[in-house]
This record gives sequence, C-alpha cells and structure tokens, in this order.
Amino acid sequence: MTRTPLSTTLDSYEVWFLTGSQDLYGEETLRQVAEQSQAIAETLGSAVPVTVVWKPVLKSADAIRRLALEVNAADNVIGVIAWMHTFSPAKMWIGGLDALRKPLLHLHTQANVELPWADIDFDFMNLNQAAHGDREFGYIQTRLGVSRKTVVGHVSNPVVQGQVATWQRAAAGWAASRTLKLARFGDNMRFVAVTEGDKTEAELRFGVQVNTWGVNELADAVAAATEAEIDALVAEYDELYDVVPELREGGERRQSLRDGAAIELGLRSFLEEGGFGAFTTSFEDLGALKQLPGLAVQRLMAEGYGFGAEGDWKTAILVRVANVMGAGLPGGASLMEDYTYDLVPGDEKILGAHMLEVSPSLSSQKPTLEIHPLGIGGKDDPVRLVFTADPGPALVVAMSDMRDRFRLVANVVENVESPELPKLPVGRAVWKPEPSFEVSAAAWLTAGAAHHTVMTTAVDIDVFRDFADIAKVELLTIDNDTTLRGFQSEVRWNQAYYRLAQGL
Repeated sequence: MTRTPLSTTLDSYEVWFLTGSQDLYGEETLRQVAEQSQAIAETLGSAVPVTVVWKPVLKSADAIRRLALEVNAADNVIGVIAWMHTFSPAKMWIGGLDALRKPLLHLHTQANVELPWADIDFDFMNLNQAAHGDREFGYIQTRLGVSRKTVVGHVSNPVVQGQVATWQRAAAGWAASRTLKLARFGDNMRFVAVTEGDKTEAELRFGVQVNTWGVNELADAVAAATEAEIDALVAEYDELYDVVPELREGGERRQSLRDGAAIELGLRSFLEEGGFGAFTTSFEDLGALKQLPGLAVQRLMAEGYGFGAEGDWKTAILVRVANVMGAGLPGGASLMEDYTYDLVPGDEKILGAHMLEVSPSLSSQKPTLEIHPLGIGGKDDPVRLVFTADPGPALVVAMSDMRDRFRLVANVVENVESPELPKLPVGRAVWKPEPSFEVSAAAWLTAGAAHHTVMTTAVDIDVFRDFADIAKVELLTIDNDTTLRGFQSEVRWNQAYYRLAQGL
C-alpha cells in the first residue's frame, strides 16, 4: 500500500477572486474593470497566506453558475472572494450562489483609495460603482441566506489584508476537516461522558470520517518496524532532544527508547497507509503495545496530526484543524486538559497537561526526553518529551456534543511563566484565562464545555469565529468582554436559535 506523508501547509490551496459586472457598460469600461480587478487581486495575493487566483469578469447568470460548479469540483480551491466592481444585477447571482458549496468572502472595496475630486466625470462614476454594486450583492446574499464573511476597505489596508488572511486560514481548516480521516485505536475511556459523540453527525457537519481499528492492528505495524529504522529514529532523538542518561546509548533504559521509536514508526506507517490525518488512543485499550504512546503522539501532533486521548475524537478533529489553520505561523496546537488550579486570590492560574500527550510545538525550548512510571495502563514505563509552553497569548477550544448540535467553546488565555515543576515530568502549560478565573470557569461549566481542549498558540479567536461561521456550528467565546450574566443569556438564546435554525 502506498504511504503518503501528511501535509500541513497552505501551499496547495487556492482562493479564486471573482469580479461582477455586466455587458451594459461597453468594451472599454469592461477592459478597465478587468485590469483594475486584476490589480486588486494581485495586491491582495501578495499579502495573504493562500494563493489568490484572478478569474475573468463575470457578466451573466450562466457564467456565474458554471464557475460556482467549477469551484465546487476543484479540491484545491478552498473558497472564493467576490467583489462587484461596477453594478452587477444581483438576480444574475442567484443560481451561482445557490450552487456554491465553498466558503465565500464578500470584499467591499474599490480600485482607488482617494477620489480624484477635480477629475470625476460620469465615465468615472460608471466605472467605479462598487459602493452600490456591492450593496446589491449584499442584498441577494442575505435574501438567499448565504453564509459569508464581509470585509470592508481598500486592499492596501493591512487591516483588510489581515481579515482576509484570517478567513483564508479558517477556510483552510474547513477544507482539512472535509477531507479528514480519523483512526480510533480502541474505544472511549469507560464511563466518560464528554468524549462520546455522534460520529455520523460529525461527518455530516464537518466532513470528517471517524472509524475504529483494533489496537492490535497498530501493534502489528509497530512489530514490523526494522532494527535499521529504529536505529535511525533513535539517532534523531539523540540529536534533537536533551536525552536523560538512562535513555542514552549504553544507558540502562535505552531499550525503552527503542520501544518508543518502534511505536512511532508503526503509528506513522499505519496513518500514512490509511491516509489518516488524526487519531486517538486509550490507556484502557493498549493490546500488545509495550507502552502507552507518548513520544510518538507528541511528535506527530507537532507535525500537524490531530490527536485526542482516551478515544476523544472530537478533540482530535480540533487539533488537526488548528494545526492547518496555523500553518506557517509561530507556535502550534496540542491536546490540552485543565488539570489543577492555583487559587491565590487575584493571581489565579490554571495548570494544564495530560498524562504524556502534549505537543512540543507549544514551546520554543529544547525538550527533555525522559522516562518515568505511569500508574495507569498496566504497561512499561513510557518515554515522553518534557517542557513548558512558552509565555504569550493562547486559545483553548473544546467541542461538545449537545445532542441536537455540536458546540464549540473558546477561552482566550495568556500562557505565563511557570514555577519550577521538578516532579511533574510531562509537557505542560500554565495560563491565566480571560476575563478572570472566576468568570472563565463558571462560563465554561455553564456551557457544558469539555475538559479536553485544543490549545493553540498560533491562531487567535477570530480564526475560530470564521471557522465556526463556515461550518455553521455554535461558538461560545469567553474573553475580556464576557460577563457571566451575559454569557448565561447567550447560552439560553442559542438553545432556541439553533433549534429553530434546523427547522422542523
């Protein structure tokens, strides 16, 4: 079977730039429309992370509909940007907008920044009509109930460029979820509620395929790793990490590191052969594996894979999506779990970690590669990378199955310097949540948000807002503007809205 390494870049994606007009204005005006719209697309394309591809000016309903179908069929096209340079009668767009199945950004801009007041004649007015051409376009989008992002301003404005870039990253996350295959090795941790969920609904809503494989199928792939492959990977560990003496060449626990390398090799081969971009494990179902996968999981997450512990496939989706949306940016994304609190009044902090599986992409420091006992799972002591997440802005996001819908809950946080933790040999983060510990925790509990999250230090809340809008999924945000009373009201309003939105 062919093995395909996972890609976590935006390089292969495109966003198509569509310009609306009509035949009414004559060839000379339409030539200028084309030239100016190409210039707008080029200016924008030079400032955003996903390639912007200009398309010829659209002047008829049939051309618009055909292009929408072309967009739908092109796997590498993750969305379209539409701009009405002149006046494009909106009834021409009904068929195309109804057919479009990719994310849409309505760019309300114009060719010039300043008006040449002394030179304006009616030829200029005929050419530069976006001020009301886009209002016509906005009407038909709202009339049809089309989900879109609207960005207003000239494309030379860094604020406008930033908003488009944010939307592009969200669209890339959506494209990744629509093609995501997720392998569950074993089932969920027994008796745990929040890691359960409707996998069929997840495929309908997010496009992700969630299926289960016996853990001994993974163990067979681990057993197939050759000594030469293990030698090469262990040598890579020795070079990349501060390896504790007992795991170094000649150390008494060196075999445990080799066992960890075999797990990574087997896991990687299984995922690549199956085309999987995310996976889960469970300490209650390890089969013939010698260790709970720790090091392997950490390294695969850092490369862009999604992961959820204890069978938590919903968090695995979020980790993969966050990795794609943050491609090329500093920082990373990881499984995270709120573990315990420091409740000093006025200086409350949250210590987050997991048993083993936190991604080193959260830290710019060189991790330590260590081995320690693990009191659950009943297997050999596992190897793992130990580090602390870098101080700075971060976001934690959880997905919960609310029976009639999925709910995302996001908390804007600030990772802070950690006190020394000499007896906690895991990847970890210490953070302060917005707007305060009390409000954050109470709002999180009110929302029924999960205890597993994705922590991302690469993308901010605006990217997840755009992602939620594209996916048509509920997002509750906890940030500096949050009040508990207002948040409680939003939860109640959303309960009614999302049920009504689904229809009878």
